[in-house]
Amino acid sequence: MPAPSPDPLHGARPTGGSIFADSGDLATEISDIADGDAAALEALHELDPDQVRGPRAGKRLGLAFWIAAGWFALVSLAALLAPILPIDDPNKTVARPRLAPSASHWFGTDALGRDIFSRTVWGGRISITVGIASIVFGLLIGGTVGLVAGHFRGKVEAVLMLIVDVLLSFPALLLALAIVSFRDQRDVPTIVLAIGVVSIAPVARLVRANTLVYSQREFVTAARSLGAGNWRIVTREVLPNVIFPIMSFAVIAVAVAIVAEGGLAFLGLSVPPPTATWGGMISDGRNLLENAWWISMMPCLILFLTVLSLNLAGDRLREYFDIKEGGL
Repeated sequence: MPAPSPDPLHGARPTGGSIFADSGDLATEISDIADGDAAALEALHELDPDQVRGPRAGKRLGLAFWIAAGWFALVSLAALLAPILPIDDPNKTVARPRLAPSASHWFGTDALGRDIFSRTVWGGRISITVGIASIVFGLLIGGTVGLVAGHFRGKVEAVLMLIVDVLLSFPALLLALAIVSFRDQRDVPTIVLAIGVVSIAPVARLVRANTLVYSQREFVTAARSLGAGNWRIVTREVLPNVIFPIMSFAVIAVAVAIVAEGGLAFLGLSVPPPTATWGGMISDGRNLLENAWWISMMPCLILFLTVLSLNLAGDRLREYFDIKEGGL
């Protein structure tokens, strides 16, 4: 019998005769193969520390993700609990105007003597609420449009994507301004509607692209051959796979929506004073940067860190779920 040829993964294998000639029985052969597979997985883990041990390799989210998520959770929790936190009334004069940051007023006071820290905490209620609610609105409408267009194709897809293309043809900021001006109201539902409508088209295109990919996969073909209807295929086969890229996109989209609300507030088209919003506070101090920089810079810093944390978290989720940008 010729000598067994070496196998880098499973060790030596016989090259002739029965596969049980040297190993004795099937159990021994399976044990040898399993030992080789375990050694290969161990080598893979040593080459790439991000790969965890076990039969199914996965990736860790990492410290940066948890720091970013922790910051956003902290800001959101502070905004949610603002009414019961031991902070000053955001619209009450508590000290002399333009007081620099100090131990008694961490972020200083504004031109009217109001505490900027308390106004920043309260302003997060508007900014974060608008950011999350508008993206949820866009996901519900745009996600439905994308699923229907990607799954049914044909004339349905042509009509729906024509509407999406029309929405994309408008500059986003101008479209939001037009909606706010048309309603002639400056309240939270109006701002949510304006930013939500702007987010519909990007969500629809993303969902449609992923739906086109998964609608051609073998498990969808198998479900269709077994008699599954369109509703079951979309909800049970396609949607669970489309959710993953939507999750990472939604996190980043919330950051964009928060910035958009800040831009509208800076232009005086968000919730009117004296209600505190981050964009409105930045606008209040834009003419006082030379003598009282903290009036604008403190809420701007919180806005920057919040948006940065969402961007970092969204990017890490995209890497974690191995979402290919080319497929979007």
